[in-house]
Amino acid sequence: MIEYVFLAGGAAGIGWLVRRKHRARGAAVPVPGIPGMARRPAGEGRWRPGRLYEDQGAPRWIPQRGAPVALPGGRATGVRAPSVREGISINPGSRIVTCAYEGGGSIEIAVMPLDLRELLAVLPQA
Repeated sequence: MIEYVFLAGGAAGIGWLVRRKHRARGAAVPVPGIPGMARRPAGEGRWRPGRLYEDQGAPRWIPQRGAPVALPGGRATGVRAPSVREGISINPGSRIVTCAYEGGGSIEIAVMPLDLRELLAVLPQA
């Protein structure tokens, strides 16, 4: 009989924790920008997490650590799925968008498929 009391108390405690976590997630404010991973220049370096923002028509990449990267005149030049080797570093279900911008620079941005349309609206295709 005493086991049932402890079991009911444990279940009530777990239910309280789950409900509290659910309420905290519902109250969270959405973060602006498109989340993803990027490497610069395209095809080289390490993938770094960050977000792509569009401020007054000028897109910019802001990594979690490091200086922001302005993408003046940025154009998407290609969209592809990650290779097997890239799938180890980034989510294998993501899509990689190769972008070129003024000054001859290039960057690859990996986003999830649901964010791809929003990214292509910020960076028009060449």
